[in-house]
Amino acid sequence: MSIKISDFQNRPVQAGTDKTVSRAGDASAAPADTAAAGSNPVQITDQARKLASLEHAVKSLPVVNESRVVEIRLALEEGRYQVDAERIADKLLRTEQELGSR
Repeated sequence: MSIKISDFQNRPVQAGTDKTVSRAGDASAAPADTAAAGSNPVQITDQARKLASLEHAVKSLPVVNESRVVEIRLALEEGRYQVDAERIADKLLRTEQELGSR
């Protein structure tokens, strides 16, 4: 199995709206606007605020660590870069196992 990751972008996901939904054909269900008007307001927890702050911090980070790229490029040019095939194989097998267990 080959794994290819391209065009990675860290984008937030928008989940839901502020309206409630009733099931089709449910005569006892109130209209969405009436049900929403009587419900409690949404409360954001401290944990949710921290997660939003972390998301903002992650979004501001560059996708590529330029200093690490420069470091590896220099090591390649100077012949100092050593590839550990055993380590790469172990990580590939671990990734394959994790993907297979889902």
